[in-house]
Amino acid sequence: MPLVSLFGWKWRLVLSALLFCAVIFELDAQEQRTTPGRTAKPSKPKLGKSTNKGPRAVMAKPKMKATPAAQAQTFLTQVLNRGKFKKVGETISVQSGDTLELRCRGKPVQWSVPPYLEEDDDGRLSMVQHKRYGSLTLVNTTGADTGEYTCYPMYCEDTDCRKEYNKAVKVFVFFPDPQELFVPSSDYYEVIQLRTNWPTILPCQVTSPEAKVSLHREFPPVEVAVDGTEISFNVKKGFTIHRPRPYHAGALYCVASLGNLRQSSTKYMLIYVNYPMAPPAPVIQASSSSVVVGENLHVSCTVMGEQDTFIEFNWEYPGQQIGRPLYTHETISAVSAGAARQQSQSVLLVDEVRDVDQGMYTCTAHNLQGAKSVSTTIKVVPKGKPKKP
Repeated sequence: MPLVSLFGWKWRLVLSALLFCAVIFELDAQEQRTTPGRTAKPSKPKLGKSTNKGPRAVMAKPKMKATPAAQAQTFLTQVLNRGKFKKVGETISVQSGDTLELRCRGKPVQWSVPPYLEEDDDGRLSMVQHKRYGSLTLVNTTGADTGEYTCYPMYCEDTDCRKEYNKAVKVFVFFPDPQELFVPSSDYYEVIQLRTNWPTILPCQVTSPEAKVSLHREFPPVEVAVDGTEISFNVKKGFTIHRPRPYHAGALYCVASLGNLRQSSTKYMLIYVNYPMAPPAPVIQASSSSVVVGENLHVSCTVMGEQDTFIEFNWEYPGQQIGRPLYTHETISAVSAGAARQQSQSVLLVDEVRDVDQGMYTCTAHNLQGAKSVSTTIKVVPKGKPKKP
C-alpha cells in the first residue's frame, strides 16, 4: 500500500471516532433537558455553617396560640320549643307554669338563683354541666320564682376553682301569674331601716313587667309621690328612697294593677336611724392623774357628734382583775352651736381607791360607723405621802 494512502486511511479513522463521541455527548445533554423530574437542585448549606462571612439572620416562625375556652365571651341563651334558641337580654318573661331552660357557655360554670329557690329545694330546679356549656332547668314555675338568674364562669387550677365575677352574665326572669301580681311573701310586715347615709329599697317585686305599681302610706292613707329623684321605681328592684329622712318613716305598701286585677303588697315598717358621718372621736380625762388611797376617782369619756346619734361606751380598768364592779354614769346633752349636735359622756366612778386601782384606764366609744379607744394612766399614792404635781 502506498504511504500516502496509509496516512489518509488512519486520518479518516480518527475523524470518525471524534464525530461519534460528539454525537454521544449531544444525545446525553438532550436527555437531561427533556426528561421530566430531573431538575437540577441547588446545594443547601449545612445547619450550623454560614455560607458567607457575616452573621446569618434567623427568621422565627410565628407561633399560633389557641384561645382557651375560659377566655371566650360568656353569654346566656334560652331554649325555646322545638329546639330553638334565643339569646337573652336583661329581662325575659316566662308564663307561670311553663319550663325555664337557660344555657351558659363555659366549662365549668356556676349558677346563682333567687333566694326563694335556694332555700326551697323541692326538686323543680336542676343544673347540669355539659362539655361546652352549663344548663339550668326550672319546671312547674310560679310567680314566686321571679328574680335574677346569674351564670358565673369558673377559673380552675387543678381542683381549685373560683368564680370570675367580672365575666358573670345575668338575666331577670318574670313569671307572670294571672292571680298574683306580687311575688308572694310569708311575712305580713317587713321591718326596714332608713339609714341617713344609704339608699333604702322597698322590694315590692311584681311578677309581670306590665304591671303598674304605686307607693302608698298606711297612715295617713295617701299615695306617696314618686318623682324619680327623691324616690324612684325600678321594675326589677322596687322603690328606692335615695336620701332617707325622718318623715319617710312609717308603714308603707305597694299597689299593683294589671287589667282588672288590683293587689296590695306586704307592708313595710320603715324605722329611721340617724347614722353618723364618721366613727366617734372620744376624749378621756381623769379628775386627777395621782390619787391617794381612800379617795374617790372620776374618769370621763366624752364624744361630740351629730344629734340623735347613739354612742355606746365600754371600759377597761385595773380593778377588773380582782372583780371590782363597774360603776358608770352616762349623759346626753344638746350643744347649741348652730348645727344640731350633741355631747355624749360616760363617767367611770371609783370609790375609795386602793392600790389595785393603779394603772391604765381605757374608754372605747362605738357608733354605727365604727369605734375608737383612748386611755389614761392613774397612779395611786399611799396615805401620808404627798402627791406629785
